[in-house]
Amino acid sequence: MADNLAAFRDGRSGQLRKLAEEHLQHDLNQSDRDILRSAGGKVSTHAKVGSLLGLGLGVWCAFRLRSMRLAYFNAFRAMEKPVELKFADGRTQPIPDLTNQLAPSKWGDAASYFFFSVGGLFLGGELGFISGTASASRAITKDPETKERIEKAFKNYRIDAMKQEIKQLEGKSKFEEMFTSA
Repeated sequence: MADNLAAFRDGRSGQLRKLAEEHLQHDLNQSDRDILRSAGGKVSTHAKVGSLLGLGLGVWCAFRLRSMRLAYFNAFRAMEKPVELKFADGRTQPIPDLTNQLAPSKWGDAASYFFFSVGGLFLGGELGFISGTASASRAITKDPETKERIEKAFKNYRIDAMKQEIKQLEGKSKFEEMFTSA
């Protein structure tokens, strides 16, 4: 259960990274490694560009929303509003002026800019990641022989990673150690 939070995970990623580097060095030639590095760079570049574009789009949308809210408020303020309400029995009740409560606030503007920016950043980053992955996939699958070597190296890596996982699961767990040592 503690593995669900990144702060409590063990250093397994370091082991897997080392295992992946060994497979890169032994199973692939230099041109294959260059293609993989280039493909990884494409994914990263597309995600960064998409994030920046999404952030810009979010700020632009927040600006447009703010200017629309301001225009609606100015139109509302300029129009003639009733000041009292007459009932059928002849009594009158004053209607309060709500203009100041409906004015756009700095906090509302800040929230709009924040949430539109975060939404644009997320959307742009994800779309950039998808387009970068597609571009990287095309670069890797361009040459069938290279694709086959990379797939074989990845399969061997997964086999070794699963073997390590099996060894770890077959060993004593921390829970078992707690009760057997007492």
